[in-house]
Amino acid sequence: MAKIEFEHRQAGHCESGVTSNLLHHHKFDISEPMAFGIGAGLFFSYLPFLKMQHAPTTSFRVWPGQVFERATKQLGIKTQVHKFRNPKDSMDKLNEVLDQGIPVGLQVGTFHLPFFPPEYRMHYNMHNMVVYGHENGIYFISDTLMDRLVEITYDDLVRVRYAKGVFAPEGRMYYPTYVPKNIDLRPGIIKGIRKTANNMVGVPFPLIGVKGIRYLAKSMRKWEKKLGPEKASYYLGQVLRMEEEVGTAGAGFRFIYGAFLNEAADVLKQEWLRELSFEMGENANKWREFSYKGSRNCKKRGKPEESYDYLADMLLVCADNEQKIFKKLATIKG
Repeated sequence: MAKIEFEHRQAGHCESGVTSNLLHHHKFDISEPMAFGIGAGLFFSYLPFLKMQHAPTTSFRVWPGQVFERATKQLGIKTQVHKFRNPKDSMDKLNEVLDQGIPVGLQVGTFHLPFFPPEYRMHYNMHNMVVYGHENGIYFISDTLMDRLVEITYDDLVRVRYAKGVFAPEGRMYYPTYVPKNIDLRPGIIKGIRKTANNMVGVPFPLIGVKGIRYLAKSMRKWEKKLGPEKASYYLGQVLRMEEEVGTAGAGFRFIYGAFLNEAADVLKQEWLRELSFEMGENANKWREFSYKGSRNCKKRGKPEESYDYLADMLLVCADNEQKIFKKLATIKG
């Protein structure tokens, strides 16, 4: 079959970018920040009992699929989401949908993606991309991290769709089937803000949201003494990889969320949201500073005072700032 005509647009985060691009293809223009905010994509969890590459799992995003599913549900958009035990069944269904002229979102692992730069390849199974056609065993891909359209073979696509490990994709594919002509963003914006605020400051579990950031800070202070310098450095490096290399995360998600709040201020005509957008941007810079200082520590280039205690103190500042922001956001009214 021929390729579907699909506009490739880069994005800051894979799933919100895929959501925005799929809806754009169906003639509904929604920005990536708006899709991210309505989909309540901002999150934090520190799960020391769940290991990824032999280190505790730190996540700065909601579970795979939730941004797309929440955003489309709130906007009244009908979708189909599939998972398959059998790889052949998953590829047959993918071909069937593509042959109907419908581009498809896929969840994949990044380690074996042949078009990914080597530094991005790690055992991370929460990546998302769009397939917009296939021909003679070659699949045409729009990946929001890439500056151009790319291709992948049938065998390589099966491999990344069935990557093993934490959050294994299991052949997951998703796509819109019906997009209303007139969509009111306002109810979705309000529900998305409330959901994110609850995730960050309303969950009693100590490893989630602002409490999770503080728990990570508390654990970090003990790493060097408990684990030794080498393993402590590896744990810190894992946090930084999840934060900046594959998770967009620490700074990136907060800049995206700040852009969402700025757009929400215009749609809802509530100027206080624009003030919180600015505060979110300032806190994003705090996360970026944590990443910079943390990477210097990992590379043994940090100043003596830039210890694990110092980095933990930086995380507590970020947590305090976010507690204030999301407690204010939790009061939003329709």
